[in-house]
Amino acid sequence: MVVLGLLLLTPGATRADDQITQEELVRRTQELYDAVATGDQGPWKKYFADDCMYFDEKGRNMNKTALVADVTPLPTGYSGTIKIAKAQSHIEGDIAILSFDTDETETIFGQNLTARYHETDTWMRRNGEWQIVAGQVLRYYEDPAPGKMTGNLTAYVGTYELAPGNQLTVTSENGKLYRQRGMRPKEELIPEAGDIFFRKGVEGRILFYRGEGGKIDMLIDRRNNEDVVWKKVGLHIKELGKHD
Repeated sequence: MVVLGLLLLTPGATRADDQITQEELVRRTQELYDAVATGDQGPWKKYFADDCMYFDEKGRNMNKTALVADVTPLPTGYSGTIKIAKAQSHIEGDIAILSFDTDETETIFGQNLTARYHETDTWMRRNGEWQIVAGQVLRYYEDPAPGKMTGNLTAYVGTYELAPGNQLTVTSENGKLYRQRGMRPKEELIPEAGDIFFRKGVEGRILFYRGEGGKIDMLIDRRNNEDVVWKKVGLHIKELGKHD
């Protein structure tokens, strides 16, 4: 009994009531996100350490002051919820890492929006108190809603060149448009709007640029607001199916 008493009095000794579980971490995290819509800064002040580092999905690097200040009520006509899902944790000693998805729903004057994020928070126990010392959020990429093909498919078909010997071809087949580089598999170009297309599961856009006379003379591969330009050098000989 004497030995046990000494251990409990020893600085840094682990006590049962100092431990934390994944369930409690999830509960606290859900409390944080339940406070977002109303702009309640209380949980954010409570659960984030004064020296925390937080990196959000917009690429912002925020300290606690900036993070708490960013929690404000939604504007009039806006409502929403954020729910925690697929939580995983690693808890050891004074460190607890919680990784999870957040499913966000937002209604803006009757229009419904959704978004999915992944977040990893590092909790640390100091003086018997668990707080977040670091967090990082990433947004899952989602394809845009497909639009309708508005142009003549034959206008897009052809060979496009990045540099001599480096080409890709655009073909049409059964009312759909495809691009292919060398022997790689064909990728469908899905219309979004006008001359703007996207590839399923690939972030970025394919834009066809119209020059003089409205003829397409460039293919622009736009990723993260940076462009790789392919110049049209000729029609592709093998065209499959019927053109629109």
